[in-house]
Amino acid sequence: MPKETVDMRLTRLLTSGLCKGDPSKYAMELKQLANKVARIGKVEEKKEKIFKALADTTRLRILKLLKVREMCVCEIMIALDLTQPTTSHHLKILENAGLIKRRKKGKWVFYNRKDLKRLEIN
Repeated sequence: MPKETVDMRLTRLLTSGLCKGDPSKYAMELKQLANKVARIGKVEEKKEKIFKALADTTRLRILKLLKVREMCVCEIMIALDLTQPTTSHHLKILENAGLIKRRKKGKWVFYNRKDLKRLEIN
């Protein structure tokens, strides 16, 4: 979008009374806010991890299982007919994407889904 159009829209917003301030100062504040909470590098990195995790049928199946209940690696292996290394690989990708979390009880590690409604890309 051309800069003039952006400036006109921002000026129109400010003169409407919905927001207050000097257009150029307000534009700078908006850019600073975006750099603080939604830096392009961080958003892209997190988005790539999430989409990579969701792009595999096996990982989607694991998420479906974990939606029903918490499971350990051996239960997921048996349910999906996977080897232990393959299962651990998929779980690591899901965990790195922030989609699941682990809980250790003795020598056992149990996995469950994070609340996907509250998934943050930061």
